[in-house]
Amino acid sequence: MTDDIETQRKKLRIRAWRRGFKEADLILGRFADVHLDGLSPASLDAFEILLDENDADIYAWIIGKAATPDRFDTPVMDALKGFRVDADAAFGDGPKE
Repeated sequence: MTDDIETQRKKLRIRAWRRGFKEADLILGRFADVHLDGLSPASLDAFEILLDENDADIYAWIIGKAATPDRFDTPVMDALKGFRVDADAAFGDGPKE
């Protein structure tokens, strides 16, 4: 079972970095690099399902430009939103007032 989870993590890391939408790549790829190893199997599955969605939609949900649909309003999405804010702050690209 451990091998299956490791294989899933490797595939998800690749999918997170190869979105084809630069902003989504940066958020999802960096999130995957930092958090995938610590996610539970259920959270890995939730992340995988999320990656099946359109990049522009995912990005809009993460940055708060569009409401997150209930089925994607999960702890993984909460972690992505928090990660995005933390990462932006670290790079000096935090929210503008």
